[in-house]
Amino acid sequence: MAKPVTESAKETAAGSVKAIAVEEDERVVAVRRVRAAGSRWRAARLAGCAALLAVAVTGGAIALGASRGQAPAPVAASAVTPGLLNSKDLDASITALQAQLRSQPRDHGGWATLGLAYVEQARTKGDPSRYAQAERALSRSLELAPDNDQALCGRAALAAARHDFKDALTYADRALKQNPYSERALSSRIDALVELGRYDEAAKAADTADERRPGVPVFTRYAYVHELRGDTGTARRVLEQALSAATSPGDVAYVAAQLGQLAWNQGDYRTALTYYARALAADDTYLPALEGRARAQAASGDRDAAVRGMETVVSRYPLPGPLVELGELYEARGAEGDKTKAADQYALVDAWTALARANGVNADLDTALAAADHGDRADALRAARAEWARRHTVHTADALAWALHANGRDGEALTYARRSTATGYRNASFLYHRGIIELATGHREDARTSLTAALKLNPGFSPLGASRARTALKGLEAAK
Repeated sequence: MAKPVTESAKETAAGSVKAIAVEEDERVVAVRRVRAAGSRWRAARLAGCAALLAVAVTGGAIALGASRGQAPAPVAASAVTPGLLNSKDLDASITALQAQLRSQPRDHGGWATLGLAYVEQARTKGDPSRYAQAERALSRSLELAPDNDQALCGRAALAAARHDFKDALTYADRALKQNPYSERALSSRIDALVELGRYDEAAKAADTADERRPGVPVFTRYAYVHELRGDTGTARRVLEQALSAATSPGDVAYVAAQLGQLAWNQGDYRTALTYYARALAADDTYLPALEGRARAQAASGDRDAAVRGMETVVSRYPLPGPLVELGELYEARGAEGDKTKAADQYALVDAWTALARANGVNADLDTALAAADHGDRADALRAARAEWARRHTVHTADALAWALHANGRDGEALTYARRSTATGYRNASFLYHRGIIELATGHREDARTSLTAALKLNPGFSPLGASRARTALKGLEAAK
């Protein structure tokens, strides 16, 4: 029988929700400041950028994660059901949950759902202040019902969002002991194993999840595990199956954007643009689709549309990946004014990195890659080594290889460059990095093979990298 809700308990819960509401007001102000700051970036340059970003980081308006390498990331996909990925529905759901918990403060399931929703809101809106709120909500759920699988799933999602994938795996396993058929726990377990570089185990976990709980969340992860092994055909078929099963706008936007990313990665820009259009038809604010569309437009030769699109992305979420992409788009245009604009974007990345670290935020792989090309190379190497110490993935191997190359340590870099392509994962940026490192170490035929493969796979993989790959190949041919 449920315990009666005392007035004291109601007051405690109401106070918690009230505190959350106050934090929401502060978050809105911080986000508005960041967005308004966009119009002042060019004039402010580095000093102004640092000041503005300081407000953003301390106010909770800068995201912890960004896009993978040179493209939007499917890795560590949300452990929340993708139907919650529609930001409009998510905001309304959070408001409704808060109201429900004021009247039913002992609803452990409600607190767990609220915690998960905060994790997702932090990820989709670039707002890490939500992680503290998520932690409080999930702790409250576990106080009310120790070891309930909903809250443990929330803990797994929160740990993954903070890039603590060992804890994410621990919480996912604990949740599965309580409920072996938990879709969220099964999904979180796959994510954690992928992000720890334990790909064989991730494949087995994906098979298990597909047997127990087939559906959109599991399908998307199953597809990515296959993509990491170079099996893009299976990845595409599974994602198409997921898209056919998707019903909510959030599901459609999420899966269609994944299909767009897969097509872009294989150099099929027309198909990529078709899928991104479908994602945006479902949710016109979905950031991965907006970013992916801009990249596909750039690769297709529509650079002006790409610049406009990436400017929109950056004005909303000034994260390292989009900032670098926009800077390189400006730089590739070659005009004097564009060089200044490019420098502004790179300066923002440097400021973001410094301020994020100062505020206890772990800079992710995008930061290491951005610094290797456009920032402090020694800092890039420190970041890449720290990330490699935490997890051995193809992405961390690529980042470490490129940071070592930027610091003139090509002999050491070659080992990691080869490791980044060892699973069969087809990524043009990885092949380009490997080719340049092979060239620097005197492996000219290997370099020719890698650079040719990069351009054949995805000839527009990077505004600057693709051009540099062609230049390096021409030099190799001329030296024959």
